Amino acid sequence: MQALSLRNDTLVDIATFLVRRWSGKDNITIEISNKTETRTRLHENRVIITPIDRYNGNNFQKYRQFRTSLWHEAMRVRFCKKILSSDHAFGFILNTIETRRIELLGRKLWQGMDEELIFNYSYMWSYRPLLGSVYGKARMVEAFYQYFLIGDIKGELQPSSFDKVVKAVEYAKKILDDAIEKNYDTEWLETKIPEILRMLDLDALITVPLSAPKRGPGLAVTEQDLVKALSKIAKYRENDLGKIDPKSALEGKEIFDEYSVLLEENRKNENIGLGTDTIGIRIPAETSVDETKIYDLDLISNLKAKFRQWKTGWREQHVIAGDEFDAETYIEGHYPFFTDIKKTINTRIVILLDHSSSISADQLEYKKATLALCEVLSYLKVKFAVYAFNTEQKQVVCWLIKPENMKWNYVAAKRLAQIVANGGTPLAEVYDKMYPILYSKKPDIFLTLSDGEPSDPNAVRNMVKAFKQIGIKMVAIGVGPDTTRATIIANNLKYLGYERTLAVSRINDIPKRVLSVLGGS
Repeated sequence: MQALSLRNDTLVDIATFLVRRWSGKDNITIEISNKTETRTRLHENRVIITPIDRYNGNNFQKYRQFRTSLWHEAMRVRFCKKILSSDHAFGFILNTIETRRIELLGRKLWQGMDEELIFNYSYMWSYRPLLGSVYGKARMVEAFYQYFLIGDIKGELQPSSFDKVVKAVEYAKKILDDAIEKNYDTEWLETKIPEILRMLDLDALITVPLSAPKRGPGLAVTEQDLVKALSKIAKYRENDLGKIDPKSALEGKEIFDEYSVLLEENRKNENIGLGTDTIGIRIPAETSVDETKIYDLDLISNLKAKFRQWKTGWREQHVIAGDEFDAETYIEGHYPFFTDIKKTINTRIVILLDHSSSISADQLEYKKATLALCEVLSYLKVKFAVYAFNTEQKQVVCWLIKPENMKWNYVAAKRLAQIVANGGTPLAEVYDKMYPILYSKKPDIFLTLSDGEPSDPNAVRNMVKAFKQIGIKMVAIGVGPDTTRATIIANNLKYLGYERTLAVSRINDIPKRVLSVLGGS
């Protein structure tokens, strides 16, 4: 199990969930970046995290460090009024004190993090530089950081310099106690930083060298060394976090169950069989996209409420004769009786989204409706896959948003959010790219949403015929700006050989139309 590493899309999914859960803010996005150290940009609602492979230890230990870093950033989102740059002494020292403040506040909400904090600091000790390798005044800043958070320093300082560090740390602990007791925030602590700088004889603007997780000096290479480091740090932080068993902190049994589930999901999400790259289908790779802008929570909630009976397997249906009479339905001229019938959806469906330039003006609403559809399909436990197409650099591109074997999640939503509406409607070329994978998967329904006529109708007709010959039901939905245009598009699609065509003039009706296809299949 330890040999299997976690993919970035799996990590982004769990990281997004955890940070939003811990911070209490549902609009936070996660970016995994190798270009910068872990940091949070409050004004962008974005957390940038160091890749998991840059941490030391085995795969499980790396995950624990990655997870604790996420927790720290989530607590910054929750409790910090501002986060200054750590590139200079003033911001670095403020952020150092804030780290301990948000730990103390955060552990009141998430006490299960105590062991993880101690474990993380044990490895953090290995990442910090030896003081002898830090030159100039920056050495005092690093010494303050180590002594304040970890309770020791790596290397040696001149006695006079060490005395300054000790006094500055004692003062920092005092103002931290005041901040916790009196519920002071970042802005109050900020006013105290000049005094700490004075004690350390530092200029506020001196540059502080980057120290990010990496394989460096001081690594605890054996379990005994790690337990020793754990014991030292647990004793130092006992007043903050209580008494912690170093061996229990080392094992991390509570987190291991979560990690095991992630490994299993990671295994399931690996490409099975025919790879998309080999057949010209690409996967959107950007992780910093804000997918929250395409979530229409009201639409999703309303759709789930409307189709809730499908989830239970029972559906109310009006009939010509029955035991219960519905007067309102009778007045409207429909069958006056209704009964409950058992409804199951075993249909496997593939959805192709047209992202040609004609949808560009409405692409935000288009994405919202599509995402709502995917949320409901996932809610109903329907097996489905989602693809999209557009044009990039004069080349048609078919994008994989969600394969059938992957759960609908934040990663899929990010993929959908970053597709830009552009280009024409070369539907036959897209079908040709998709044919090999659909031939191997053989879904029950292949549904295409399009707002325009294809570039080569004859070629599309031939591809539709090819899909039908391997047993796939071909369905198309014509999306238009009004009823007349939508009906014309749907009628034109009908002549291309689709077994069923529907028209949609209101984008928010797309999910209902698709679900009606499943209901009638």
